[in-house]
Amino acid sequence: MNQLASTGPVAVIGAGAIGLSLASALARTGRPITVCGGRTPIDHIEITEDGVPQSRPVRHVTDPAAIAEHTTAVVAVKAHHTPTAADWLRALARPEVTVLVAQNGVEHRERVLPYVGPARIVPSVVYLNVERTQPGHAILRRVGTHDVAVPDDADGVALAAELNAGGIRTSTEADFTTVAWAKLLTNITANPLTALTGRRAEVMRDPEIERIGRRIMAEAVEVGRADGAVLTDEHIDRAMHWLQHVPEGSTTSMREDRLAGRPLEHDALTGAVARAAERHGIDVPANRFVLALLSAIEPEVTA
Repeated sequence: MNQLASTGPVAVIGAGAIGLSLASALARTGRPITVCGGRTPIDHIEITEDGVPQSRPVRHVTDPAAIAEHTTAVVAVKAHHTPTAADWLRALARPEVTVLVAQNGVEHRERVLPYVGPARIVPSVVYLNVERTQPGHAILRRVGTHDVAVPDDADGVALAAELNAGGIRTSTEADFTTVAWAKLLTNITANPLTALTGRRAEVMRDPEIERIGRRIMAEAVEVGRADGAVLTDEHIDRAMHWLQHVPEGSTTSMREDRLAGRPLEHDALTGAVARAAERHGIDVPANRFVLALLSAIEPEVTA
């Protein structure tokens, strides 16, 4: 059983805001960090929290063969970019490797399994609000009592212990399905509505936007229940309260991608609701409307 007692290097596939934050935490525990690919080579990462920057050295590699001996990895590319990381993921396709999937949505395992095969897949729900300011640099804002949630199996527990030691408040969850769907409620509202309006998270305090958001969530609660999640209307209230009380200036990754002209992550979020709804024969008109709007947005630059 892999208890992750190793002090070996951690491969980070996707040095965006979330990947940088998790890498920084693991670096605090003494783990060397290997940043995989990317357009801009970096030799350190810098996370600023409460105005205080912390810098950690990293190794940057461009050849997937360079991580052939790594036994721990963090996959933090946007969900829709997973296929572009295929060569890196295939380098991890070994039974002794643990892969933390730090992506949005509820399809973590299904998304990476075709590439990593026998590796140990640990899905995660990330609550951190992080904004990348330049390559290797990000501003971290914490919301609520936990930063990350993982399943409470052996590999999840081991990773949680490391992340907690590095300052990332990580919980282990017996009912990870419900936790993932509950987080999806926030993602399918805040991400699309900030991207479509161009406003930061404070837009969720607008009464009409709140009404639309609650309708989107209500549809997803019905679908989530059919998919095995234990969801109630209270989850909608909690999600909306959370969104309306995030730190001032908070943004979403989809808004930032929209403003930068990059492809959007809507398929892993609203698309996941639509696919599950189709499987269970449930009508989700609000989510399909939002999905159609997001799908019609054409990226202006290459991701």
